[in-house]
Amino acid sequence: MVPTTQPARRAPGDHRSGVPRPPEPQPVHGTVICVALPALAISSEEGQLTGQGTDGFYRVGRRVLSRCQLSAGGAEPVVVQGRLVAADRARFVGTVRTAVDRGPDPEVRVERLRSADGVERITFHSSAPRRVRLPVELRLGTDLAELAAIAVGVAGPELPASVHGSGLRWSAAGVHAVAAATPAPTDVMASAGLLCWELDLPPGGHHTIEVRVRLEHATSGPLVGRPVPLPASRGGEQPPRPWSAARLQCDDPRADVLLATCLDDLHGLLMRGPGAPTDTYVAGGVPWRCGLSPAEALWAARMLLPLGTRLAANTLRMLARLQLDGPGADSGRIPGGLRDAGPYAPPSCTGVEATLLFPTVLAEARRWGLPERETEQLLPAAERCLRWLHTTVGDGDASGDGALSGGSGYVPDPVPGGPYRCATQAHAHRAALLGADLLDAYGRPGAPALREWAAGLRARFREEFWVEGRSGGSPAVLRTSGGRLLPHLGSTAAHLLDTGLLGGGRSAVGLLDPARTERLARLLGSPAMDSGWGLRGLGAKESGYNPFGHRSGAVRIHETAVAVAGLAATGHEKEAGSLVRGLVDAAQSFAYRLPEMYAGEQRTCDGAPVPHPAACRPAAVAAAGVVHALTALAGVRPDVPAGTVAVRPMGSAPLGAMQFTGLSVAGQPFAVRISRLGLGLVEEAADGLQLGA
Repeated sequence: MVPTTQPARRAPGDHRSGVPRPPEPQPVHGTVICVALPALAISSEEGQLTGQGTDGFYRVGRRVLSRCQLSAGGAEPVVVQGRLVAADRARFVGTVRTAVDRGPDPEVRVERLRSADGVERITFHSSAPRRVRLPVELRLGTDLAELAAIAVGVAGPELPASVHGSGLRWSAAGVHAVAAATPAPTDVMASAGLLCWELDLPPGGHHTIEVRVRLEHATSGPLVGRPVPLPASRGGEQPPRPWSAARLQCDDPRADVLLATCLDDLHGLLMRGPGAPTDTYVAGGVPWRCGLSPAEALWAARMLLPLGTRLAANTLRMLARLQLDGPGADSGRIPGGLRDAGPYAPPSCTGVEATLLFPTVLAEARRWGLPERETEQLLPAAERCLRWLHTTVGDGDASGDGALSGGSGYVPDPVPGGPYRCATQAHAHRAALLGADLLDAYGRPGAPALREWAAGLRARFREEFWVEGRSGGSPAVLRTSGGRLLPHLGSTAAHLLDTGLLGGGRSAVGLLDPARTERLARLLGSPAMDSGWGLRGLGAKESGYNPFGHRSGAVRIHETAVAVAGLAATGHEKEAGSLVRGLVDAAQSFAYRLPEMYAGEQRTCDGAPVPHPAACRPAAVAAAGVVHALTALAGVRPDVPAGTVAVRPMGSAPLGAMQFTGLSVAGQPFAVRISRLGLGLVEEAADGLQLGA
């Protein structure tokens, strides 16, 4: 998350010195972000890196270059277009006025092609009928600041530059930034950070300047002071995509573009694991969570299971190495930080969520075709997660018949003693049921106790977590240790519909009975929750509602996708269809790169979704959530160990006819076509899979 401290600064209109201000996350909603982690580049749509805000080329969390301002003919180009052409590349097109221009039409145009890995190619094209002599200047600078400081506007001053080869070099605390230009500039002024060229453009000619930026550090020992490049960026070393090349052809072609863009963004967020470089995971999001966020990495892996099990296996292996060991109540838990939970609840623990997700992801990956050998290798880590659950909800011991005993019977979050969150109980219930199936499959003990505890949780939850009302009631957001219920309706209730995948393509039983499941579906589909662009984090009628609230009213793609899949699985197609259409409509406004969240303002006939200034874009759970929501429309439900796969599409076909190719079941290509009438036809599947409805 964004850091929460910064030096004291004056408040606007406050003339006293030394008045502290709260942290101020830098706005990124209007920026163009090229991402190929651990490298990224951020600028405005004008393309200039101004040295202000978050502008810059970054490498492994440090700003390598903060300023890259182009001028030609004594003025900055007039930029007419700036856009992403891929997750890791952007293109900016501008015009340059010269003394020989005739009339209003500029005869020289400039194109800047920027890559996240620190390469920028600037090409001048001339349409003039005569030779054009064009002076070009590139002003460079950097503070070599950490992204964590830049996030809250605490960047240092620009560092002095020195001439280095065909460019410039900056140094700070044993770290060096180097910018090299090709062709070599005709003049270099280190004191001003200027590289200068005198271009000679023939009629119809062009000229390209390439700038490469890299980060170096000094070695220790006998080679002290010798510059050593940091690990190369992704050029030539890009991790292969650990998912299949899925494609969608839909009556609504925007859905096709959206799926392709999300998969491209996820590739940009792909990182190599620190312990085993062959294991990859998806980082949380750019620019604030460019590293491992265990819960989000697991959610992304789970939501991409229709595209194969490789990402899930890689992520599970990496997190198993981080799992807490040894004696104590935390044994078996996966570490994770705190996350804001809205205006009425203390922060929740992402480690609790990740620990409960681990056995779920492993069990479902096995259903999708994770090889038995790999499943067995990961089973001990899943058992440790389930033992942590055992310890957390009971007294750490088992009764004579193996049942969990003692304690409240609920999973506290974030600390022992509560509170007990609605969504956490849903995660725990799902983990218990899917974990029990996993243990049974490998003849491991503990499955009956897990199922017995889950049955008891259902009975208690239905009795103690429901808030009755004149209109039918709703699930509470949380229950305190003293039994007080927080009645506010929020998007976390959607997790009650996410029960998980069992054998034979069945959904696990939920915490709510059918009548209350239907009531929840109606609530999630109501105008108070469905903004028309997706699901609000908090109902618009609730006190404390804030359309920009991270957990108190903004639309979150992840939970909207969870709701779409859950509503589709429980047969509430009207509500699911409305939410998925809202996501597709919103995506068009964001050039199909959906942020993690945006304002939950009500949709109007002439409106557009309002960006959140501090939202990650791209974000792992947003991009993976789109994949989850779209594939949920097809209703593919495999049980590879049993040799079956069922297809249960939404009969309402909210996006019209659609065809998925390049999905993966049992490690083999899988293709399915859904008609406008909601009928499914499997067009490609692994040999030996029995197809069912």
